[in-house]
Amino acid sequence: MSEAFLELGSRTPALSQGNHPHAKLLTLGGDHSIALPALRALNKIHGGPVAVLHFDAHLDTWNPAKYPSAWESPQSDFNHGSMFWIASNEGLILNGSSAHAGLRTRLSGNDWDDYADDERQGFLRISSDDIDDMGTKGIIDAIVERIGLDTPTYLSIDIDVIDPGLCPGTGTPEPGGWTSRELIRIIRGLEELNVVGADIVEVAPAYDGTGEQTALVAAQLGFEILTNWVGKGMSQMENVKEPKRETKDEL
Repeated sequence: MSEAFLELGSRTPALSQGNHPHAKLLTLGGDHSIALPALRALNKIHGGPVAVLHFDAHLDTWNPAKYPSAWESPQSDFNHGSMFWIASNEGLILNGSSAHAGLRTRLSGNDWDDYADDERQGFLRISSDDIDDMGTKGIIDAIVERIGLDTPTYLSIDIDVIDPGLCPGTGTPEPGGWTSRELIRIIRGLEELNVVGADIVEVAPAYDGTGEQTALVAAQLGFEILTNWVGKGMSQMENVKEPKRETKDEL
Protein backbone atom coordinates (compact mmCIF):
# COMPACT_ATOMS: atom_id res chain seq x y z
CA MET A 1 0.00 0.00 0.00
CA SER A 2 2.91 2.36 0.72
CA GLU A 3 4.12 1.83 -2.85
CA ALA A 4 0.67 2.65 -4.22
CA PHE A 5 0.53 5.90 -2.21
CA LEU A 6 4.06 6.75 -3.33
CA GLU A 7 3.25 6.19 -7.00
CA LEU A 8 0.05 8.22 -6.86
CA GLY A 9 1.51 11.00 -4.72
CA SER A 10 4.54 11.40 -6.97
CA ARG A 11 2.42 12.28 -9.98
CA THR A 12 2.52 15.85 -11.21
CA PRO A 13 -0.88 17.57 -10.99
CA ALA A 14 -2.43 18.70 -14.27
CA LEU A 15 -2.42 22.30 -13.02
CA SER A 16 0.85 22.37 -11.09
CA GLN A 17 1.61 25.78 -9.66
CA GLY A 18 4.44 27.04 -7.47
CA ASN A 19 4.41 25.19 -4.16
CA HIS A 20 2.31 22.25 -5.38
CA PRO A 21 4.49 20.04 -7.58
CA HIS A 22 2.91 16.85 -6.17
CA ALA A 23 -0.57 15.39 -6.20
CA LYS A 24 -2.63 15.54 -3.01
CA LEU A 25 -4.31 12.31 -1.94
CA LEU A 26 -7.57 12.05 -0.01
CA THR A 27 -8.14 8.53 1.33
CA LEU A 28 -11.56 7.26 2.45
CA GLY A 29 -11.99 4.35 4.89
CA GLY A 30 -12.10 2.15 6.68
CA ASP A 31 -9.47 1.30 9.22
CA HIS A 32 -7.40 4.20 10.58
CA SER A 33 -4.18 2.22 10.21
CA ILE A 34 -4.17 3.32 6.56
CA ALA A 35 -2.53 6.54 7.77
CA LEU A 36 0.80 4.71 8.24
CA PRO A 37 1.43 3.81 4.57
CA ALA A 38 0.27 7.30 3.59
CA LEU A 39 2.83 8.87 5.95
CA ARG A 40 5.57 6.56 4.67
CA ALA A 41 4.86 7.70 1.13
CA LEU A 42 4.69 11.39 2.07
CA ASN A 43 8.04 11.09 3.85
CA LYS A 44 9.66 10.01 0.58
CA ILE A 45 7.74 12.48 -1.58
CA HIS A 46 8.55 15.52 0.59
CA GLY A 47 11.98 14.40 1.73
CA GLY A 48 11.29 14.29 5.45
CA PRO A 49 8.70 14.11 8.22
CA VAL A 50 5.40 15.97 8.05
CA ALA A 51 3.13 17.37 10.75
CA VAL A 52 -0.04 15.44 11.59
CA LEU A 53 -3.35 17.13 12.37
CA HIS A 54 -5.45 14.40 13.91
CA PHE A 55 -9.19 14.79 14.63
CA ASP A 56 -10.24 11.85 16.80
CA ALA A 57 -11.82 10.84 20.08
CA HIS A 58 -8.73 8.71 20.77
CA LEU A 59 -4.98 9.31 20.91
CA ASP A 60 -3.91 6.59 18.45
CA THR A 61 -0.33 7.07 19.67
CA TRP A 62 -0.46 4.03 21.94
CA ASN A 63 2.56 1.83 22.40
CA PRO A 64 1.47 -1.53 20.89
CA ALA A 65 2.48 -3.26 24.13
CA LYS A 66 -0.33 -1.34 25.88
CA TYR A 67 -2.96 -1.88 23.23
CA PRO A 68 -5.28 -4.81 24.00
CA SER A 69 -4.97 -7.79 21.68
CA ALA A 70 -6.26 -11.34 21.99
CA TRP A 71 -3.51 -12.56 19.66
CA GLU A 72 -0.23 -10.86 20.54
CA SER A 73 2.16 -10.96 17.59
CA PRO A 74 4.33 -8.61 15.52
CA GLN A 75 1.38 -8.30 13.14
CA SER A 76 -1.02 -7.27 15.91
CA ASP A 77 1.34 -4.44 16.91
CA PHE A 78 0.12 -2.61 13.80
CA ASN A 79 -3.46 -1.55 14.40
CA HIS A 80 -5.77 1.43 14.34
CA GLY A 81 -4.59 2.63 17.75
CA SER A 82 -0.83 2.34 17.28
CA MET A 83 -0.13 3.59 13.75
CA PHE A 84 0.99 7.06 14.86
CA TRP A 85 3.28 5.51 17.52
CA ILE A 86 4.87 3.41 14.75
CA ALA A 87 5.06 6.42 12.42
CA SER A 88 6.70 8.55 15.10
CA ASN A 89 9.29 5.87 15.82
CA GLU A 90 10.02 5.64 12.09
CA GLY A 91 10.68 9.39 12.00
CA LEU A 92 7.68 10.15 9.80
CA ILE A 93 6.03 12.75 12.08
CA LEU A 94 7.39 16.19 12.95
CA ASN A 95 7.90 16.20 16.70
CA GLY A 96 6.52 19.42 18.17
CA SER A 97 4.37 20.52 15.22
CA SER A 98 1.49 18.04 15.39
CA ALA A 99 -1.88 18.15 17.13
CA HIS A 100 -4.84 16.04 18.21
CA ALA A 101 -8.28 17.66 18.39
CA GLY A 102 -11.60 16.43 19.76
CA LEU A 103 -10.09 14.02 22.30
CA ARG A 104 -12.16 12.33 24.99
CA THR A 105 -10.25 9.08 25.20
CA ARG A 106 -9.97 6.45 27.87
CA LEU A 107 -6.44 5.64 29.01
CA SER A 108 -4.85 2.20 29.05
CA GLY A 109 -3.95 2.28 32.75
CA ASN A 110 -4.57 4.09 36.03
CA ASP A 111 -1.75 6.59 35.46
CA TRP A 112 -0.77 9.21 32.86
CA ASP A 113 1.73 7.11 30.88
CA ASP A 114 -0.37 7.32 27.71
CA TYR A 115 -0.12 11.11 27.80
CA ALA A 116 3.61 10.92 28.49
CA ASP A 117 4.05 8.69 25.44
CA ASP A 118 1.95 11.09 23.41
CA GLU A 119 4.02 14.10 24.51
CA ARG A 120 7.25 12.33 23.57
CA GLN A 121 5.80 12.02 20.08
CA GLY A 122 5.27 15.78 20.01
CA PHE A 123 1.49 16.15 19.88
CA LEU A 124 -0.58 19.02 21.24
CA ARG A 125 -3.82 17.72 22.77
CA ILE A 126 -7.09 19.62 22.31
CA SER A 127 -9.97 17.93 24.10
CA SER A 128 -13.57 17.77 22.99
CA ASP A 129 -14.57 19.87 26.00
CA ASP A 130 -12.16 22.66 25.03
CA ILE A 131 -14.55 23.85 22.36
CA ASP A 132 -16.95 25.03 25.10
CA ASP A 133 -14.37 27.54 26.35
CA MET A 134 -12.43 28.27 23.15
CA GLY A 135 -15.13 28.13 20.49
CA THR A 136 -14.40 27.01 16.94
CA LYS A 137 -12.22 30.07 16.29
CA GLY A 138 -10.10 29.32 19.35
CA ILE A 139 -9.60 25.73 18.17
CA ILE A 140 -8.59 26.98 14.71
CA ASP A 141 -6.16 29.53 16.17
CA ALA A 142 -4.55 26.94 18.46
CA ILE A 143 -4.01 24.53 15.55
CA VAL A 144 -2.55 27.21 13.28
CA GLU A 145 -0.24 28.44 16.04
CA ARG A 146 0.97 24.89 16.65
CA ILE A 147 1.48 23.78 13.05
CA GLY A 148 2.07 26.98 11.10
CA LEU A 149 0.91 27.73 7.59
CA ASP A 150 3.93 26.46 5.66
CA THR A 151 4.58 23.11 7.34
CA PRO A 152 3.64 20.11 5.16
CA THR A 153 0.73 18.55 7.06
CA TYR A 154 -1.21 15.31 6.93
CA LEU A 155 -4.85 15.75 7.95
CA SER A 156 -6.44 12.66 9.48
CA ILE A 157 -10.12 12.63 10.47
CA ASP A 158 -11.55 9.74 12.45
CA ILE A 159 -15.32 10.05 12.16
CA ASP A 160 -15.67 9.19 15.85
CA VAL A 161 -14.55 12.75 16.64
CA ILE A 162 -18.23 13.53 15.95
CA ASP A 163 -20.70 12.65 18.70
CA PRO A 164 -22.22 9.18 18.14
CA GLY A 165 -25.69 10.70 18.43
CA LEU A 166 -24.93 12.32 15.07
CA CYS A 167 -22.50 9.77 13.59
CA PRO A 168 -23.27 6.31 15.01
CA GLY A 169 -21.63 4.44 12.13
CA THR A 170 -18.21 3.81 13.65
CA GLY A 171 -16.55 0.99 15.56
CA THR A 172 -15.39 2.85 18.69
CA PRO A 173 -18.02 5.49 19.52
CA GLU A 174 -17.37 7.87 22.42
CA PRO A 175 -20.16 10.11 23.83
CA GLY A 176 -19.52 13.81 24.22
CA GLY A 177 -18.14 14.58 20.77
CA TRP A 178 -18.37 17.60 18.53
CA THR A 179 -21.22 18.30 16.15
CA SER A 180 -20.74 17.96 12.42
CA ARG A 181 -21.35 21.71 12.08
CA GLU A 182 -18.52 22.48 14.52
CA LEU A 183 -16.02 20.25 12.73
CA ILE A 184 -16.99 21.58 9.30
CA ARG A 185 -16.50 25.12 10.59
CA ILE A 186 -13.05 24.21 11.91
CA ILE A 187 -12.00 22.51 8.67
CA ARG A 188 -13.07 25.56 6.68
CA GLY A 189 -11.03 27.77 9.00
CA LEU A 190 -7.88 25.74 8.26
CA GLU A 191 -7.84 26.38 4.51
CA GLU A 192 -4.47 28.14 4.66
CA LEU A 193 -2.66 25.13 6.17
CA ASN A 194 -0.25 23.36 3.83
CA VAL A 195 -2.19 20.07 3.79
CA VAL A 196 -0.33 17.60 1.55
CA GLY A 197 -2.56 14.58 2.18
CA ALA A 198 -5.66 13.61 4.13
CA ASP A 199 -7.91 10.77 5.18
CA ILE A 200 -11.44 10.31 6.53
CA VAL A 201 -11.61 6.97 8.31
CA GLU A 202 -13.41 4.59 10.67
CA VAL A 203 -16.75 4.93 8.86
CA ALA A 204 -18.59 1.64 9.46
CA PRO A 205 -21.77 1.46 7.33
CA ALA A 206 -23.03 -1.62 9.21
CA TYR A 207 -23.48 0.55 12.31
CA ASP A 208 -24.95 3.57 10.53
CA GLY A 209 -28.54 4.74 10.88
CA THR A 210 -31.28 4.25 8.32
CA GLY A 211 -30.62 7.74 7.01
CA GLU A 212 -26.90 6.94 6.56
CA GLN A 213 -26.05 10.10 8.48
CA THR A 214 -22.47 9.05 9.23
CA ALA A 215 -21.75 8.52 5.53
CA LEU A 216 -23.33 11.89 4.73
CA VAL A 217 -21.10 13.67 7.24
CA ALA A 218 -18.00 11.86 5.98
CA ALA A 219 -18.85 12.82 2.39
CA GLN A 220 -19.34 16.45 3.40
CA LEU A 221 -15.98 16.47 5.19
CA GLY A 222 -14.38 15.13 2.04
CA PHE A 223 -16.02 17.94 0.08
CA GLU A 224 -14.69 20.50 2.57
CA ILE A 225 -11.13 19.18 2.26
CA LEU A 226 -11.26 19.20 -1.53
CA THR A 227 -12.70 22.71 -1.68
CA ASN A 228 -10.01 23.92 0.76
CA TRP A 229 -7.38 22.56 -1.62
CA VAL A 230 -9.05 24.15 -4.62
CA GLY A 231 -9.57 27.47 -2.84
CA LYS A 232 -5.97 27.65 -1.64
CA GLY A 233 -4.69 26.67 -5.06
CA MET A 234 -6.83 29.27 -6.82
CA SER A 235 -5.65 32.04 -4.51
CA GLN A 236 -2.03 31.04 -5.10
CA MET A 237 -2.53 30.99 -8.85
CA GLU A 238 -3.98 34.49 -8.70
CA ASN A 239 -0.89 35.66 -6.80
CA VAL A 240 1.50 34.25 -9.41
CA LYS A 241 2.43 37.18 -11.60
CA GLU A 242 2.80 36.52 -15.28
CA PRO A 243 6.31 37.17 -16.58
CA LYS A 244 6.73 40.52 -18.22
CA ARG A 245 6.67 40.17 -21.96
CA GLU A 246 9.26 41.98 -24.04
CA THR A 247 7.83 44.29 -26.62
CA LYS A 248 9.59 45.23 -29.82
CA ASP A 249 9.43 48.64 -31.33
CA GLU A 250 8.59 48.02 -34.95
CA LEU A 251 9.38 51.61 -35.96
